[in-house]
Amino acid sequence: MKAARGTFAIFLPLALAFLLSFAAYTGHAKARENKALYSDRATKDSSNTWCIAKPSIDNERLQHNVEYSCAQAHVNCSSIQVGGSCFHPNNVNSHASVVMNLFYQTAGKHRWNCHFNATGLIVFVNPSFGNCHYPA
Repeated sequence: MKAARGTFAIFLPLALAFLLSFAAYTGHAKARENKALYSDRATKDSSNTWCIAKPSIDNERLQHNVEYSCAQAHVNCSSIQVGGSCFHPNNVNSHASVVMNLFYQTAGKHRWNCHFNATGLIVFVNPSFGNCHYPA
């Protein structure tokens, strides 16, 4: 019985160290993989970048972004109105992404133009879908 306890006492810390190392490695690999798609910072070549709403942000904060963006003279929010090309899906995250991108594009495409109190995310893959076109 003592031999079994001794083996277990050695095995448990080694197994735990292995699992933690594996978890850290897979997390690092996943972060590298996603880095090409998403970034909080625009690159020097921001010609093909878009600003979208972070998916985890609550509707109240995103609605504030919609109201703020649509109040700007250089942002045309007709595409998210009923009958507009980006009205569907009819949800706050989708509408916020459209108008936040319009603001970002017309304000100069600087990373701070997509901050929106930490609710915006610069992406390098065009989020356009169907008839809803996100300008770059």
